[in-house]
Amino acid sequence: MYTQPEKINTSANIVLLVTTVASFLIPFMASAVNIALPRIGEEFEMNVITLGWVNTAYTLASAALLIPFGRLADIRGRKQIFLIGIIIFLAGSILSAVSNSGVMLLISRAIQGVGGSAIFATSVAILTSAFPLEERGKALGINTASVYLGLSLGPVLGGLMTQYSGWKSIFLINSVLTLLVMIGAFWKFREETEEKRFEKFDIPGSIIYSLALVLTMFGVSELPEITAYLYIGGGVLTTVSFFWWESHSENPLINMGMFRNNRGYTFSNLAALVNYSGTWAISFLMSLYLQYIKEFDPEMAGIILITSPAVQAIFSPVFGRLSDRVEPRILASIGMAVTAAGIGLLAFITRDTSIPYIIISLVIVGFGFALFSSPNTNAIMSSADRQFYGVASATLATSRQLGMMVSMAIVWVVFAVVIGRVEITPEYHDAFIRSTRIALMISALLCATAILFSLARGNIRPDSRKITTNNLKD
Repeated sequence: MYTQPEKINTSANIVLLVTTVASFLIPFMASAVNIALPRIGEEFEMNVITLGWVNTAYTLASAALLIPFGRLADIRGRKQIFLIGIIIFLAGSILSAVSNSGVMLLISRAIQGVGGSAIFATSVAILTSAFPLEERGKALGINTASVYLGLSLGPVLGGLMTQYSGWKSIFLINSVLTLLVMIGAFWKFREETEEKRFEKFDIPGSIIYSLALVLTMFGVSELPEITAYLYIGGGVLTTVSFFWWESHSENPLINMGMFRNNRGYTFSNLAALVNYSGTWAISFLMSLYLQYIKEFDPEMAGIILITSPAVQAIFSPVFGRLSDRVEPRILASIGMAVTAAGIGLLAFITRDTSIPYIIISLVIVGFGFALFSSPNTNAIMSSADRQFYGVASATLATSRQLGMMVSMAIVWVVFAVVIGRVEITPEYHDAFIRSTRIALMISALLCATAILFSLARGNIRPDSRKITTNNLKD
């Protein structure tokens, strides 16, 4: 084992339940909304690029605030930040449900993203601190499974609700579940305020960091437009300013020693970043393919898309528990190879591709992702000392969100070049299929690249080196 086991607090199972339901809600929302996108596009007359922003507005707002919320949680208490996130997420869900225009929906999704960032930044940290090291992989595996269960049920329930109750019912159901999570957190979560609670929060650093991330990600989303390069250039300059500020700050938002002195932590986060860059847009692309090309209704499209996340939900606890005994580097690297193979199969779809072929490909992707994700999360959190769980959890979530954004940006660039900013009507179906294949080929190559980062982290177990106060000073 890495260290002596920690004592499980009496509320550990409640913590697992609440954080697991919270981890279920956000991917459930994302995958359910993916199914509803064609109906949303019809109601608000959105083209395919604007439709992508329905999810990206959430992703962008979330990614920009993950690290600040993670740091704030380590200083002020994770329960407090978690509850603030739940309240904001609930408000965004309600506003989305009553949206009467595309602009209002995008703003509401951004509000959801702010709340989601606080939830993502704290939930894994709260869960990690509640369980001892020898039980951590199992707990994180269950939590990861809830993410994939959300992804699994999202297309099916989202399809049913969209078809029979309208797409707004997705946000109403999400509001009810979010309210239950909030009640559970108020009822059973104990406050976890670490010894660092009297440190100052780096407000200027947080603002510079968020601005750098927003400029860069927005610029990437606008590619290949000329203005995109201006935003990206601004993002690069702001990022340089952020690193300068952090090097002179007494209480930095991100202590660079977390990456400089811990190879396993650094490359595990890079692997997560590249992994999500290659996988996140698959659901978006296949949802449009099944409804526009195969002409399935939302319900049937959801049933087909359930295959990949369902496999992830089934195997994530298994591989999470296995990572308590087997080196995470081995499991995660094999998982990425399997994922790349599954996406590679999808890259050959045509107008006449059979549904069994698509389902088998999605099953392979789901199995590979489960084999990668839980062991990789275990490796990241087990590389961090207890007092840095908030930042470690937020860094992992940021890697995930940045990857999601890059994945969608790849789709935007390919679609902008091949098909243009148009609605997907029958005359553009061939161009749409061509765009989808190119995007999937790029995704498969990215997943193959993630194998290298996964292998480069080295063995986590024999080293047992954590991110501690001492090695941050090295």
